[in-house]
Amino acid sequence: MERNIGFKERRYIEELRILTRSTALDCVIDEKFARVIYVIKPGDMGLAIGKKGENIRRMNNVLGKRIEMVEYADTPDEFVRNIFKPAVVSEIRRKNPESGIDIVLAKKSDLGIAIGKGGSNIEKGRVLLKRFFGMDLGEIIPGEEP
Repeated sequence: MERNIGFKERRYIEELRILTRSTALDCVIDEKFARVIYVIKPGDMGLAIGKKGENIRRMNNVLGKRIEMVEYADTPDEFVRNIFKPAVVSEIRRKNPESGIDIVLAKKSDLGIAIGKGGSNIEKGRVLLKRFFGMDLGEIIPGEEP
């Protein structure tokens, strides 16, 4: 999938590299939710977050926006699981290519986490899935409580 990274995004990626010594593969500036979403190279997530979230707080102060990080994965299924963490995704369903992929959560109580405040996590999932794999996000289906 072709991604265009503008000047501002490159600057934010370089800022992350300087402050955390981790590598971001991509950066999405989301004006609607006043946040910056970084897609971090696999294995660099610990460096990017820092001890007790110290690096995220520092980036918040430097950029003046909320920082969110997602670890990249080579497969769409694993990438979706990373996008919606800490909610546990138990299954990913593909009915047909036009409808997008449906996400089944392990627990019904994870539905609020998966949706996010004002739908912010759903929007993050839509943007990143489209950007990296050219796929659409379908429905989020709550799991059954035992």
